[in-house]
Amino acid sequence: MSEPRNAPIVAVDIGNSRIKLAWFETVTAQAGQLPSPSRLLDLVPTLDAGERAALRTWLENDRHGEVPWFIGSVQRDTTSRLVELLRDEGATRITLLASSDLDLKVSLPRPDMVGIDRLLGAVAANRLRNAARPAIVVDLGTAITVDLVSPQGAFMGGAILPGIFMSARAMHEFTDLLPFIDMHALAEPPPALGTGTVEAMTSGLFWGAVGGVRTLIELFSPPSSRPEVFLTGGAAPSVAPLLAADARHEPNLVLSGIALAAAKLADR
Repeated sequence: MSEPRNAPIVAVDIGNSRIKLAWFETVTAQAGQLPSPSRLLDLVPTLDAGERAALRTWLENDRHGEVPWFIGSVQRDTTSRLVELLRDEGATRITLLASSDLDLKVSLPRPDMVGIDRLLGAVAANRLRNAARPAIVVDLGTAITVDLVSPQGAFMGGAILPGIFMSARAMHEFTDLLPFIDMHALAEPPPALGTGTVEAMTSGLFWGAVGGVRTLIELFSPPSSRPEVFLTGGAAPSVAPLLAADARHEPNLVLSGIALAAAKLADR
């Protein structure tokens, strides 16, 4: 590709429960800052008629399919449906990002087997972190990922644990009497001491996840340098202050990582 760095792109983050799209008028940004999307769109993976109409409206500035698309996906079926839809709408410049496309050293035996969303989060964290400090990237999505980036900028690996919503669903489906709790609606940390079944479940789900992430951050932290912590995902705003005093919530971390990857591909 020979796209200039200041040309518009569309970044797409396809997860297991949401499709997040971002229109970047430019992928340039000052050092220590991430590219900022000019508009966002959130879709569900069904891509039904209503979702397709919303996408067409959102694409009103790209009627001729001229803007390149860059997709980071962990859901193959949804990716196939979206690519088919985009081609029906006239898009021809679609790049499915792989680990080899990223300006990121992955210190693991099989970089291609690491979720691309985790690697893209690391790409963005490298842009934000102090060059002398490691970083820990926490993504609170369908699953929770906690990953370490070394002071040299290498992705070192991490941990994956069930997300709060996933755990809530499992507690309901694998028991006889426990109700289903929609943890998506939880905006504030619940009381730790539950005075009823629902309250006790809510406490366990929320504080269990927070405790797990806290412990992983502690275990990943080298004794010589305290890592910077970056959070993204739906539950991040309420969780960030509970993990570290200076933890930063970056809602578009993965999408910005996609934009940075697009810029690097354009320079090749």
